Amino acid sequence: MTRLSRVQTLGVCFGLLGAALLRVAAALPGEDVTLAIGLGDAAPEFPLDPPNAVLGIAVVYLLAAAVALAERWTGRYAAVLLGIAAALFAPLLLLCAMALSDRGQANLLPLVTESLRLGTPIALGALAGLWCERSGVVNIGIEGMMLAGAGIGFMVYAVGGGGQGGPWLYLAVVAAAVVGGVMAAVHAGLSVTFRTDQIVSGVAINLLAIGITSFVRRQVILPSGVRSATTLPSIDLPGLSSIPVVGEQLFSGKPIFLSMFVIFAVTQLTLFRSAWGLRVRSVGENPHAAETLGVDVVRTRYQAVIVGGVIAGIAGAWFSLETTGSFDNLMTNGRGFIALAALIFGKWRPWSAFGGAMLFGFSEALGSRIQLLQVEVGGFPVPSQFLQTLPFVVTIVVLAGAIGRAIPPAAVGVPYQRPR
Repeated sequence: MTRLSRVQTLGVCFGLLGAALLRVAAALPGEDVTLAIGLGDAAPEFPLDPPNAVLGIAVVYLLAAAVALAERWTGRYAAVLLGIAAALFAPLLLLCAMALSDRGQANLLPLVTESLRLGTPIALGALAGLWCERSGVVNIGIEGMMLAGAGIGFMVYAVGGGGQGGPWLYLAVVAAAVVGGVMAAVHAGLSVTFRTDQIVSGVAINLLAIGITSFVRRQVILPSGVRSATTLPSIDLPGLSSIPVVGEQLFSGKPIFLSMFVIFAVTQLTLFRSAWGLRVRSVGENPHAAETLGVDVVRTRYQAVIVGGVIAGIAGAWFSLETTGSFDNLMTNGRGFIALAALIFGKWRPWSAFGGAMLFGFSEALGSRIQLLQVEVGGFPVPSQFLQTLPFVVTIVVLAGAIGRAIPPAAVGVPYQRPR
């Protein structure tokens, strides 16, 4: 019996989905819906006919399935068409939601902006994991580092600044970064120096962060009386924020959101355009060869893991200091683990991981947008809990290998011991 390849298996899945969409297209209401791009009265609007639009997507899915099943003859065109089909899935969900909603309209630009905003902690968390795993150290403690940064950062802000803004707000962000670095140093000590199992060490970091932040909230934050604090102010990028239609939405934001792009650019340049970045990557691929060439493997791994921890701490500050102005137990809500999925999705490359993070951010924003549309199926509203699971469903799909084989650094997770 011939075994289907990964591309052919995806083709079968898209073929079944395309066949189901033929039935969905026939059942959708015939009224036109409106998709706007931009804000204000001048925003361009595009009327869409849901049955015909869904029918068109179904045809694309069936075509992608046929090309994928004929992979032997179609080659790389099968992968390209499958990518296009996958990209159409989110518009398909939004289109069906608009058709089944009484409102019948949606705005695409705020959806994109919200995707970028919600993807910020995931992107920074993925970058934290990238620094660690490129040096050969597995880090599933990103969630704990983010949580510690969120909790300790808000504690500094509440006790020192009373939650009223000012310099203490920015000092709190620095404190969050420092705490993330300290937690990462603990993880590096356990994993690199004592050569403990790196998965166990990461779990210990997560549990330690839960305990510390719960104690800090109960014993320090709540007695301080600060319940809702002033968050980081928005910043307009000169020149860019005044661009018509997209400027105010895409080039005006809060500091951690805007600094995310800078951190990614610096990481790309450092890891792939500097001598130190080459050393970091070498100890993650072949530490023994790197040691032979004079690279201090232990010190380099410590440095990379701590850099990752600092970034994770900044990601934690996004929750408490930039978004909510408060701190709750477990407020990171698994975003550190989703960041690992984004890292795998991006195949351990910075901008690819950024794309993965934005995918998860978009799935969360799409769930919120569909929830606002008050979608009903058969007269019954779609449960909000179902829509809130979208980011985690996407995580499962990614980790199941739907995006192709992801090959990690060769020495990741392998303890290094200097030759005697």
